Amino acid sequence: MCQLLIVDDERIAVEGLKSGVDWSGIGITRLFEAYGPEQAKDIFRNETIDILLCDIEMPQGTGLELLKWVRQHYPRTETIFLTCHADFQYAKQAMQLGSLDYLLKPIPYPELTEAVQKAMRKLDQDNRLNEFSQYGKYWVKHQPLIVEKFWTDILNQSIPGDAAAVKKAAEERNIPFSRELTFVPVFIHIRRWDKEISLRDEKVLEYAVRKSAEELLVNDLENGLLVSLGGGCLLALVSGESDVAAEDRLREACEKFVDAGRDFFYAGVSCYIGDSAQAHQMAVMYARLRRLDANNVAYDRGVFSLHDPQAPGIGHLPPDMSMWSVLLKEAKRAELSKAVEEYLKQGAASGQLNFDTLSQFVQDFQQMVYYTLQVKGIQAHQLFGDRRSTELIAASMRSAADSLNWLRHMGDKAIGIIADIDQSQSVVDKVKAYIRENLDKDISREDIANSVYLNPDYLTRIFKKETGLSISDYLLHQRLEIAAGLLVNTEMSVSSIAGKIGYANFSHFSRMFKKVMQLNPVEYRSKHQADHAADGSRESGREKS
Repeated sequence: MCQLLIVDDERIAVEGLKSGVDWSGIGITRLFEAYGPEQAKDIFRNETIDILLCDIEMPQGTGLELLKWVRQHYPRTETIFLTCHADFQYAKQAMQLGSLDYLLKPIPYPELTEAVQKAMRKLDQDNRLNEFSQYGKYWVKHQPLIVEKFWTDILNQSIPGDAAAVKKAAEERNIPFSRELTFVPVFIHIRRWDKEISLRDEKVLEYAVRKSAEELLVNDLENGLLVSLGGGCLLALVSGESDVAAEDRLREACEKFVDAGRDFFYAGVSCYIGDSAQAHQMAVMYARLRRLDANNVAYDRGVFSLHDPQAPGIGHLPPDMSMWSVLLKEAKRAELSKAVEEYLKQGAASGQLNFDTLSQFVQDFQQMVYYTLQVKGIQAHQLFGDRRSTELIAASMRSAADSLNWLRHMGDKAIGIIADIDQSQSVVDKVKAYIRENLDKDISREDIANSVYLNPDYLTRIFKKETGLSISDYLLHQRLEIAAGLLVNTEMSVSSIAGKIGYANFSHFSRMFKKVMQLNPVEYRSKHQADHAADGSRESGREKS
């Protein structure tokens, strides 16, 4: 759609131009006419004018003045000047103002047609360039995200590990790419924070670590890019082949980066350097680096390579858990903690502590603790079901340090409860206190046992041995003693008293009360209040005498 405005103070000239060219045939959809600059300006304000066909010399103002105004307000309009004088100054000024063409009257219509078509071609070219420019702005703004998504898809194998498939994906996303490009990957993992930080602070520090990686690994090494992988993980792709000099330079840059993480961001960071690979080989290389990281349980910070010597895979000899079990039963906290720490240190020093050996060790230690607790009648899921324990066990396989935290926590809690069990009076006192604090609730034998982390049957045995009563009988007697006191000494209703001692069902309370006290609650109150009244009369008579 193209609209054209003819401006000339001579109506005959305007009519001649309108009829002399097949405007619709060359693509002009609407034709406007004006007989002076001011009228032309009004049309510009109300319509979109693509081409201005304008006489230079007009009594109300020159075409050059009109063009200057158009350039200021409607710069995308193309202008063709018409004049009766071949004046060089006119032509020069018209070109300086951006006129596309300059035609002398009388104008041959084929020449005018060609000039208008030339203007239309320029408009079309400018439109395409503008669209490209807008796309270019979008590309410049979003290119890093587009490129990062491209590499993420390669690593996740959403783009198949095939050179042709990678090349096609790059072309579809308009990413400059050559299948001959090679990169040395560096897998980066923030393995821990050296101090307690909030989730918000963690995000801020992760961003700071990323910027440090960009500066020290990508910018300083002149060429490459950084891909965020989530979970505190990044992948630096450093352009170039891998040779001894390049690897030494890369390792030095990684060491500076790890030191910066420790010194400035409270971060324990590990870097894993891979071999140079082309884009379609990168998913396999990335998987190898992730396995290297997963198997690194001994060190929370450092620089490692696929070419580092690997310890023989014979595994680390398991410790003597029977001796550790004795330390646990004897409540030797410090000795047990030291033994665990020394075992892990020896495994790391020998190079034989890896994910598999650490996992076996943690499981063996847990089995030893759980068995000891079971013998004591302690329910492990109750003892270690708290939030802190859950967090520690979830993190326990990230590193030897995390495993040590979890095992120390296990040992401390187990020793604490075992010591209580061995002092049965202490456990019985805790149970009695729990019952007193919860008499107004509908508590069960299982609730009481859970409060001291013991198996209900085991607790019942030690409780009966100490008190001569089962837990259920003790709970019933405690409740009924309070009920009896309230019946005799207050005017509270029987149903209110029942609720105060944890009985929601009035009938059940009455039955249990009569079973123990031989009277129902109303009879008990009447009898004892009458006894109190009789005692009061006898006491009064003695005072008078």
